[in-house]
Amino acid sequence: MSQREITVRRAVERISGTAHMRYSFRPRRNETCVSPDPVTNPGDRLPEKESPRRKSTKRNITDCQVGEYTRRQKKKQASIPSAWDIPDVEKGDTAFRGRLGYACLNTLLRNKKPAAEAIFCSRTCRIESIKKKGVEWVKDLGRKNVEDMLEIIEWNERNHIRFMRISSGMFPFASHETYGYSLAYCATLLAEVGALAEKYGHRLTAHPGQYTQLGSPREAVVRSSIRDLEYHCEMLDLMGVGPDGVIVIHGGGVYGDKEATLARIKETIRVALPKNVRDRLVLENDELCYTAADLLPTCKELEVPLVFDYHHDMLNPSPGLPPVRIMEEANEIFRRRGIKPKQHYSEPRDGAVGIMERRAHSDRCQILPQGLPEDMDLMIEAKDKEQAVLQLYRTYDLHPVNYESLRPPKAKEVEEIIRDDIDT
Repeated sequence: MSQREITVRRAVERISGTAHMRYSFRPRRNETCVSPDPVTNPGDRLPEKESPRRKSTKRNITDCQVGEYTRRQKKKQASIPSAWDIPDVEKGDTAFRGRLGYACLNTLLRNKKPAAEAIFCSRTCRIESIKKKGVEWVKDLGRKNVEDMLEIIEWNERNHIRFMRISSGMFPFASHETYGYSLAYCATLLAEVGALAEKYGHRLTAHPGQYTQLGSPREAVVRSSIRDLEYHCEMLDLMGVGPDGVIVIHGGGVYGDKEATLARIKETIRVALPKNVRDRLVLENDELCYTAADLLPTCKELEVPLVFDYHHDMLNPSPGLPPVRIMEEANEIFRRRGIKPKQHYSEPRDGAVGIMERRAHSDRCQILPQGLPEDMDLMIEAKDKEQAVLQLYRTYDLHPVNYESLRPPKAKEVEEIIRDDIDT
């Protein structure tokens, strides 16, 4: 009897209330598997004293009926499509012909089954694990992350996605004050990643997290922020990524005085940042503290490019400065620096109300913004990552799409549907 038939039989027992009559489906050693029939096999009859349960009032399920149930389930399984049911998209028009990208994680590769085959670049740990297992162990996590990055780039190329943000967690705790380490041990692998990206014409960028605060009034926070930027820069440098490999950060908090904080940001960039870090640095407007108009003067003064984020500007707009004007001024800094312009786009989740809900990114983007320049790259910041990019490819016919790479929004695997149907 197959494992599936065993699963079905147990499901039938639960449904019919005869689970207490379950018996072993596999014979013990040196035994023959026979049906527990008290008429033909008297030895299967339980002694009266050992059967205190009341006799079930529900009918017993025979082997024939179990077989029929199994056949019905197989027929139902056959009726479920073997491929994903991908909904149609509403077609749109755009003059944009730049690269669309996604951030850090490929959901299709990350969710491969079995889990041991998952491909991703953010294996991490806790400091307690480093204390117990040592720095060489955590370095090995970083090595595995870089190896998987090679696989992700190959997948991206097959699917015409040539712009990606690398994960900040590629090397866990590499910038930590106590447990940090150099990436030189992984230089050969990182060079392979950069060479592969260059071969295919892919753009790789980085975006440290919210704890990178160059304007903090606390020196320890600023030092930690600089270490984090140096780590990201070392990663890109060892990959051999050119000037298009920018490192994007937000202005951070205002600490009760926006002007004083902006002055500290400028001073840190001008004085404290190493040249290779400053050459890659890019500022981005955010949804709470700094509008694009707040950052543009600093960006122009220091020749630090500005990444314009459409979603953030929608929530925290620049008075009297429309997005088209902001992008013109921001992209001009990119061009003067010899860097290909890039911007960010996302949409709020459906039904979100209030700024704290609306700041969360939607699973996918339904449209591209109007008036996009043709000679720039656009990072799609959506929960469904590569699937959001592929949906926009379909919507605007930007690139051919491999159907087998598509997944529907909030999809569940067919096997999960079958399993759930049996268990309920």
